[in-house]
Amino acid sequence: MAISTLSKFTVPLANDQSSASQGLLMPKLQYRFRAILENFGVSTPRSELTKQVIDVTRPSLTFDTVTLDVYNSKVYVAGKHTWDPITINLRDDVNNSVTKLVGEQIQKQFDFFEQSSAASGIDYKFTARIEMLDGGNGASTPNVLETFELYGAYVENVNYNTLAYATSDPATITMSIRYDNAIQTPTGTGIGTAVSRTIGTLSTGGGQ
Repeated sequence: MAISTLSKFTVPLANDQSSASQGLLMPKLQYRFRAILENFGVSTPRSELTKQVIDVTRPSLTFDTVTLDVYNSKVYVAGKHTWDPITINLRDDVNNSVTKLVGEQIQKQFDFFEQSSAASGIDYKFTARIEMLDGGNGASTPNVLETFELYGAYVENVNYNTLAYATSDPATITMSIRYDNAIQTPTGTGIGTAVSRTIGTLSTGGGQ
């Protein structure tokens, strides 16, 4: 008789929190992802840029702390938020597909020949998508588990990195990308989905 043992690999929970037979869920894996930059640069297709991604950081969010001095105590509430830039590392291919797109995007942001800037952000900003995948490939189309969509993005910093005789590593380009806002899709998976706000003693520690 087969014995179900995978359900035993978990953390013991209270009876009202989980089924006794529920095991540990499969985690998302770091290497199962793709990064897509829409309206980036000028040339099409932009698929080579997606294929040459080495790694990318996921979004990071920080809230300012607002301190309220109240008699004998201090109370802290969340202030304005800031989306920190993401970093993306790319291989620099022999057809110059990546370096051309990067150069075009930088040129959209600022014309280095004429020394003139873009009239507004709509002239150069793009959308970035970071998709977590389930591992499918080829005939088995991958399913997207989660997507971070970054809006109002532009290249804050680009580094064409080092060349060296002493290594066989590929040449790389590193970009820091600043953006205005980010949400997670599909709806219901996290940031960007409406949630209810309830007042209770868990937040204040007070009694009824």
